[in-house]
Amino acid sequence: MSDARNRLLGTASRLFYSEGLHSVGVDRILAEAKVTRATMYRHFAGKEDLVLAYLAEADKATRHNVEAGVAAAADDADAVRSVARGIAAHIRLEEFRGCAFLNAAAEYADPDHPVHKAVLAHRQWFLDTVTALLARVGDAPAERDGRHFVMLRDGAMAAGCLSDPGPIGDTLLEAVEGILRARG
Repeated sequence: MSDARNRLLGTASRLFYSEGLHSVGVDRILAEAKVTRATMYRHFAGKEDLVLAYLAEADKATRHNVEAGVAAAADDADAVRSVARGIAAHIRLEEFRGCAFLNAAAEYADPDHPVHKAVLAHRQWFLDTVTALLARVGDAPAERDGRHFVMLRDGAMAAGCLSDPGPIGDTLLEAVEGILRARG
């Protein structure tokens, strides 16, 4: 990747996450990234492509964090806990502004829009991943528990923006422990 593309994507990602996708204009991104409009169009067809690249980077980071936590886990139940601990740690970050994907879905509600489709693809990967992890713990079917885990994550992400994230993270971890106990 070129330095200019990295600056564009880094600046756009920071602004999109902290201020919202629709509220940040291309001119501001260009000014803060210190690149010309022509340079942007060499790398991105327009703002929508920049938004999609931002979400692709957020997806990549999430996948990396989940994979690293699972790889370091002592056993299958600890792998599930590791995912939950990663979420709890994320919402406790000072710069936390919610889930990039839930935020994007709120701004791009049309299910046929490419941004909304990118959100749905990420969420399906996450659901599939936690369901597969849960299936390795106990004998019960894991689909329902996977959906519960995703709802817990969504709730923690939303609540982490609205109140003290410390107790929210603790509540998420306690709820995931309940899922694991129920699985045997």
